[in-house]
Amino acid sequence: MPESTLISEGLSLMALGMGFVFVFLSVLVVTTTLMSKVIGRFFPEPPAPPDPTRRTAASAADEDELKVVISAALHRFRKRH
Repeated sequence: MPESTLISEGLSLMALGMGFVFVFLSVLVVTTTLMSKVIGRFFPEPPAPPDPTRRTAASAADEDELKVVISAALHRFRKRH
């Protein structure tokens, strides 16, 4: 077999393989995107629970009282030492 025939068959085989991989990956991306949309439509995420770090009026008052207690304890500690 001449070299040119081997090179042309090698290039055609390479093009066929790369084409197959490209088509497969494209189908994979489209399928994954569609599955994601279907899951999102039929099984929506539940609402997020309330944020525990969010301050309410009662917790703000508790925090103010805690600040006063801590500052008094620090003052007393520094006065003794």
